[in-house]
Formats: sequence, C-alpha cells, structure tokens
Amino acid sequence: MAIRLSKIYTRTGDKGLTALVGGKRVPKESGRLEAYGTIDELNSIIGIVRTYLPQYRDGFGADFEPYSESLRRIQNELFDVGSELATPPDFTYPQMHKMGPGEVKKLEEEMDRMERELEPLKSFTLPGGGVLNAFLHQARTVCRRAERVLWALKREEGISDQLIIYVNRLSDHLFVQSRWVAKRLHEPEFLWDRALRIEEEEKIARASKSRRGGAKS
Repeated sequence: MAIRLSKIYTRTGDKGLTALVGGKRVPKESGRLEAYGTIDELNSIIGIVRTYLPQYRDGFGADFEPYSESLRRIQNELFDVGSELATPPDFTYPQMHKMGPGEVKKLEEEMDRMERELEPLKSFTLPGGGVLNAFLHQARTVCRRAERVLWALKREEGISDQLIIYVNRLSDHLFVQSRWVAKRLHEPEFLWDRALRIEEEEKIARASKSRRGGAKS
C-alpha cells in the first residue's frame, strides 16, 4: 500500500475525536487508541536502542549486524501491530498485514540463541548496568503494559489473539536481550539484593547444620 503524507496537521482532531483506518471516528481516549499509542511508545524506546547501538559495534563483533537487523525488524513489526490495531475489525484493505505465528516463532528462535550464551539467573535482575540494558528494560516494561492494554481491548471489542501472543513474546525477548547485551558488552547486571542475601543466609544455615551434625557423630 503506497503511503503519501502531504500535510501533518489537519485540525480534524480538535474536538477529541480521531479517525481509524477506514474513516471511522472514535474518542481519543478509547481503548483502541490507548493500545496502538502504547505500541508506538514501545517502538520509540526501541528506536533509542537502535540509535545508541552503533557506539557499541566493537563489543558485539560479528553479531552486530544480525542484532541491528533484529531491532530493525521488530520496529517494523510493531508498526504493523499499530496499523492492525488502528483498523476496526469490520474493515479491511488491500495488502493489509496481520500478525501471525511466523513473527512469534522468529522471536522465540532468537531468544533460544541468546539464552544459550547466558548463565542461569540466581536472582531477579533490576534495570540498568549499561545504557542499552537500561533502555531495553524500559522497553520491556512498556511492552508488558501494552499487553495489559491489549487484553482490556480484547474484552471490550475483540482483537486478534496473535497480536497479544506477539506482544507477550516480545516482552520476554526484550528481557533476554537486556541480559545478552550486558554479557556481550561485559557490563554488570544490577541484581535484586534480597534474593542474594537469602541465598547466602541459606548457605550459612546449611553449613552450620552440617557442623552440628558432625559434632554429634
């Protein structure tokens, strides 16, 4: 479908209504607008990651181009998600794209490859440690919010299950990305201290119990 934008402001939304694909006008606070607006917010954060990424080219080595391409693909897929959400369920147009199992499978394959390089987690991670890590965690949290908004919309008027599945899987993908990026760039991951303290206390308790058992014998 050819796209041509000749004028950005139209004044048609000044009364609190906006047009969906096909021309149907809805309130700007409607669930459908909240849904694709949240997807747009997510896409913007991934755009920040892509903007900073070339500064870390050397750290990624041969994986720089594949990772950069993955982010580019995800941004385009999110635009497709937004386009689908901006289209009422009773309207279609030529060459309209709908998210399907293929996009989800690609995310899962990428996650599997990244996870093979990672050590199992012994604590929950906290956002931060490096610039890309921090932005990827921000993207992850917005992605989780997008999923909640999509579920609310689905219960109101119905949307494709594949949209929700894709967004759910993408939030996992962003989490794995954050860990993989930290490892590749040799940057620290911020960890939840309480879990580490509990693990240490359990080790001390087991050692103490073992010493008491040895003394009795």
